[in-house]
Amino acid sequence: MNDQQLLRYSRHILLPQIGVDGQERLLAARALVVGAGGLGSPAALYLASAGVGTLVLADGDTVDLTNLQRQILHRTASVGQPKADSGRNTLAEINPECRVLPLPERLAGERLEEQVAAADVVLDCTDNFATRHAINRACVKFGKPLVSGAAIRFDGQVAVFDARGGKHRSSPCYHCLFPEAQDVEEVRCATMGVFAPLTGIIGSVQAAEALKLLIGCGESLAGRLLLLDGLAMDWRSIAIPRDPGCAVCGVR
Repeated sequence: MNDQQLLRYSRHILLPQIGVDGQERLLAARALVVGAGGLGSPAALYLASAGVGTLVLADGDTVDLTNLQRQILHRTASVGQPKADSGRNTLAEINPECRVLPLPERLAGERLEEQVAAADVVLDCTDNFATRHAINRACVKFGKPLVSGAAIRFDGQVAVFDARGGKHRSSPCYHCLFPEAQDVEEVRCATMGVFAPLTGIIGSVQAAEALKLLIGCGESLAGRLLLLDGLAMDWRSIAIPRDPGCAVCGVR
């Protein structure tokens, strides 16, 4: 690190759990954030400001006026722009040292696998089950840790699914928690509404978990589902067992 980096990241370096070595791991890391909306906004802001060297921001949507109530990565002047490009512009103002690669597309198929394979950590900040399951399958296939978040109305949840093997071999995947064949009712912010700060809280927790995974410090949420009732401001942690018969990770 140069003198400017030592100064910029000094509050991280002062933490014994991070130090110079941990900060250098962040500078060398590549994070994939899928979704630049309510969850992806705070997650990307904290990853960039914390010094993640390369940040891939993937989102196929454009900024809409209704997004600005909670999607803090975007500005009024960004309405009509691709969210990935708008996000890159904002992140460049926060930390020009962070290399932001905007992907104004909905990642799927080979493109999704290509980006997951290149990443050190993946953050699922999407809002539909089909994409969530596709991201999970790719993370299991390439052995990448996945930080998943969701927020609707006043309720939020965060979990880590660590497919790196070794000591993480007993960690469940997203399919263990929400089997794809299961009939799950899908609700979205556009029809159900969402409390603006809730996305900030959940997205920030996703960023914290991703940074811990990249640094290699603390204990992750792997094997646990963290639930937030925003109206009561009540947190609950639920253990998630791995399904030995899981169609996605059962043969890992």
